[in-house]
Amino acid sequence: MSEMFKITLPDGSVREVAPGTTPADIAAAIGPGLAKAAIGARVDGELFDITRPFEGDAALALVTARDEADALELVRHDYAHVLAEAVQALFPGTQITFGPSTDDGFYYDFAPKDRAFTEDDLPAIEEAMRKIIAADKPLRREVWSREQLISRWLQQGESFKAEWAAELPKEEELTVYWSGDDWLDMCRGPHLASTGKLDPQAFKLTRVSGAYWRGDQANAMLSRVYGTGWLNKKQLDAHLMRLEEAAKRDHRKLGAEMDLFHLQQEAHGSVFWHPKGYRIWRELEAYMRRAIDGAGYREVKTPQVMDARQWEQSGHWGKYRENMFVIPDEVPNTEDEGPVISGEADWMALKPMNCPAHVLIFRQGLKSYRELPLRLYENGCCHRNEPHGALHGLMRVRQFTQDDAHIFCREDQIVSEVRAFCELADRIYKDFGFTYSIKLALRPEKRFGTEEMWDMAETELRNAVVEAGLATPEYGWEELPGEGAFYAPKLEWHLTDAIGRTWQVGTIQSDRVLPDRLDAAYVGEDGEKHRPVMLHRAIFGSYERFIGILIEHFAGRLPAWLAPVQAVVATIVSDADDYALAATEQLRAAGIRVESDLRNEKINYKVREHSLQKVPYLLVVGKREAEEGTVAIRTLGEQHQKVVPLAEAIALLKAETTAPDLRN
Repeated sequence: MSEMFKITLPDGSVREVAPGTTPADIAAAIGPGLAKAAIGARVDGELFDITRPFEGDAALALVTARDEADALELVRHDYAHVLAEAVQALFPGTQITFGPSTDDGFYYDFAPKDRAFTEDDLPAIEEAMRKIIAADKPLRREVWSREQLISRWLQQGESFKAEWAAELPKEEELTVYWSGDDWLDMCRGPHLASTGKLDPQAFKLTRVSGAYWRGDQANAMLSRVYGTGWLNKKQLDAHLMRLEEAAKRDHRKLGAEMDLFHLQQEAHGSVFWHPKGYRIWRELEAYMRRAIDGAGYREVKTPQVMDARQWEQSGHWGKYRENMFVIPDEVPNTEDEGPVISGEADWMALKPMNCPAHVLIFRQGLKSYRELPLRLYENGCCHRNEPHGALHGLMRVRQFTQDDAHIFCREDQIVSEVRAFCELADRIYKDFGFTYSIKLALRPEKRFGTEEMWDMAETELRNAVVEAGLATPEYGWEELPGEGAFYAPKLEWHLTDAIGRTWQVGTIQSDRVLPDRLDAAYVGEDGEKHRPVMLHRAIFGSYERFIGILIEHFAGRLPAWLAPVQAVVATIVSDADDYALAATEQLRAAGIRVESDLRNEKINYKVREHSLQKVPYLLVVGKREAEEGTVAIRTLGEQHQKVVPLAEAIALLKAETTAPDLRN
């Protein structure tokens, strides 16, 4: 008799089963309801096919639709495979490449035989996918040798798959998944038991784009088909509604409509701020300066270009060089003949971050333990060489300005400094109306520093959050293994916007590596030199991205204190022009950003136009208002208006347009 396997269930009970038993068999043995509901399994913590036999003793947790994260990963992976099968059935000769799941769906990259795919092809592909789902084709896993795989792909004319199969690690078990008996793909899995487990009404193909094979623009251009996939139609419909709402809130669209900024090819990934958009920037900058001044920071300014040797010493040159703009330290050749640069000069780089420069400021002059903590703040302009295809409005740019600070402190000051930062960030995010969650990103596989350093840093950050009272479910407290920076663990603040999306914005990192690499030191109470700990921190993250988030969160209807134009005085008749101009001047004298609209247009037209510009307050004046010294106030988004004396209107608007940190 074969040796039996011991399978431990979540309740601690153990079942002995024969080799060849699958998680599906155990689900069936427990009961018909579970057998029907189970769609996958976690075996020793790893997500598995429910039909894959156990290979030894194991801990088992069955996965159902209630385990939403795992269930979505399974179905989205399956939708990608069904997409690839449908495309090859509709367009013979199309080569397949990769098709992963994504945060809200899936995509697959294809090499079409005759022409690139377009969005006009999507309805037919969707219909073909539904036929495959309706066929309820078993999804079967097999282990193949490298030679089998390469031979199969070459026979099928799948040159991209053959290339990839040849490069897979020799020690890796190579697997394929069959869909029925007539189509397969090379895949690690896992998958559902059959295509019929998918809901045919719970997916939608969304768009088509170009993508280079293996992400390299020197390689062939492929057609990438995107889709969104869910467990049921209700989830899909909710997602599509969110997408529709997100499209209305798109900061690029609203930025153009509100005349805030633009981007163009002459400066890829850099923002051209218009007067109205830069007004938002200035208000944020002033707000943040008040916050950091009150928290004991000292503002500094550091160079844009630094010698590559500095970046080598910091460790960024080896870890980050591909994202840096590098320039030769020489005068370019001005002659028509010969190269522009010699190729022999030393290298310099535009700074991608501010921290090494702040260490150089710290090193100027001998520091005493009594001077710590030293909090250095900079609205630091940085450059990162992001690929053109990755750029996205204000959210991902090449030139950006960070609300960056570095706190140099003693070991005994770390927890209190991090706690104080947590409290500062909490106040600032609440001023903008955001809720948030906090995550602790732990040591990555590749890192600088000793295990003892990392143990201390992670514990200090964790303790600070506990002391601040934020390590609770209310604040979404979670630890993220492997997601720290190469030099330090970090706390991350994830903001939730008005339509439920999350944005990772603020961070604080506890770093013992960089002060050591750049030889930062202070004289301790014992008269000896000691290394400070360096806390890297930001709250907005970058001004560009934070403004983009604000525009989308508020759908352009920014809080009155941030609005570029806070009020417009609009006339109904020309007889009120002089009064409107006088009212405008009084509002401006009170510190309100106001404009007047004296155009010979109907008032409904003016109301609509200024509403599209998201002006918070419209003060309408006609002959009666001019005679009585009143204004009719219309608040953005409201249908009614109220008539009040001009002095009362000024007092009201002054209160509403005052920044939250300046209100009594």
